[in-house]
Amino acid sequence: MDGLIIRIAEIEVHKKYLDEYLAAAHDVGATSVAQEEGVICIFPMQVKDKPTTIRIVEIYRDEAAYQAHLLTPHFLEYKQGTLHMVRKLRLVPVDALAPEAMPLIFEKLK
Repeated sequence: MDGLIIRIAEIEVHKKYLDEYLAAAHDVGATSVAQEEGVICIFPMQVKDKPTTIRIVEIYRDEAAYQAHLLTPHFLEYKQGTLHMVRKLRLVPVDALAPEAMPLIFEKLK
């Protein structure tokens, strides 16, 4: 699992655009995982007590997969369409503490 790009995107959305942002963000992660071999996970979440706060766990096979993702039509449509809705964006690089467990993480949802 060397070379994985793992990070958490921390997004603050302007309240007046929240519903529009959520609609735009709803499918982009699933589309990315389904259509891009190098996208392992894009898992968006909304903070319960702060609905304008979005967190996205992103895992890419490697830097090349991440760079390719940035050029896909579905990501560009999402990114360009939501720029004015986002008050703040912070990309936080992280390391997996137990990378050997990663293949098991979502198995129980099946």
